[in-house]
Amino acid sequence: MNEFLIGLQFLTRISIVKQSVWTEESFGKSVKFFPAVGAVLGICYASIAGILNFVTCGSLPIFTGAVAFASTVALTGGIHCDGLMDSADGLFSGRDREKMLEIMKDSRAGAFGVVSLVTVAALEISTLAELSRMSLFWLVAAVYSAPIIGRLMIVLTIKIFPYARAQGLGKMFADYTTRRTLIAAFVETFLLLVPLIFAGAEIFLAAVLSLAAAIIFSVRFGKFATSKLGGVTGDIYGAVEMLSETLVLIIFMSLETLKILGEIILPMFFSVV
Repeated sequence: MNEFLIGLQFLTRISIVKQSVWTEESFGKSVKFFPAVGAVLGICYASIAGILNFVTCGSLPIFTGAVAFASTVALTGGIHCDGLMDSADGLFSGRDREKMLEIMKDSRAGAFGVVSLVTVAALEISTLAELSRMSLFWLVAAVYSAPIIGRLMIVLTIKIFPYARAQGLGKMFADYTTRRTLIAAFVETFLLLVPLIFAGAEIFLAAVLSLAAAIIFSVRFGKFATSKLGGVTGDIYGAVEMLSETLVLIIFMSLETLKILGEIILPMFFSVV
C-alpha cells in the first residue's frame, strides 16, 4: 500500500498521505502500481468528461474536450507534458548523444518541445470533442482506459530499454523493475480494463486493440530513443505515456466512427440491393 501511495504522489497531484521521505527501494518498487495510479486518474477524468457531456447533452464537444484535457494536466501537474517537451527538444536537436542529454536536462522549453505539446494537445482536445459528440459511453471508456494503458507503457519502457544516464530518478525505477514487475503490471491493467465489458463488448475490444497498438508504438519509440541516446530517460518515460494516451483516444474515436459509418452505410447498401 505504501508503494502505491508513493506512486500516486509522484505521478499525480493527489496526495492521500503526505510522504516527504522515500527510500530508494520503495520508490523504485512503486512502478508495479503505475496502472493502478492510472485507474485513479481515469476515474477522475471519466467523471469530469462524463458529467460535462451529460449536462451539456453533447452540445459543447470542443469545450468538453478542452476541459477534459485541462483536467489531465491539472491532476498530474503536467509531469508528462514536461517529459514530452524535453524529449522532443533533445531527440530532434540533431546534436550528438551527450548534447541531447544535456538539452533534455535543461528546464527551458525549446521550439521542438512547444510544437510537440501544442500538436498533442490539439489532437487530444479534438479527439475528445469528437468522442463527446458521438457517445457518452465511448467517451467515458476512452478517458478511463487511456491513463491506465499509458502508465503501463512506462513500466514496459523501463523494463525493456536500458537507462541512458548514470543516475537520476528514472534510474531507481530501472534498478527495481524486474520481469515479475512487468507481468504484474500487465495483469493489473487487464483486471482494471475488464469492467469495460459491462459497457459493451465493442468498447472492451477497443480497449484491447488500443493496448496492442500502444505496445507496438512504445517499443518502436523506445528503440528510436535508444538509438539516439543509448537508452531511455525519465523524460522519455513521460513522452511514451503522453503519446500512448493520445493514441488510445484516437483509436477509440476511430473505432466508434467506423461503427457509426457501418450503421449508416450497410443499411443503405442492402436497401439498394
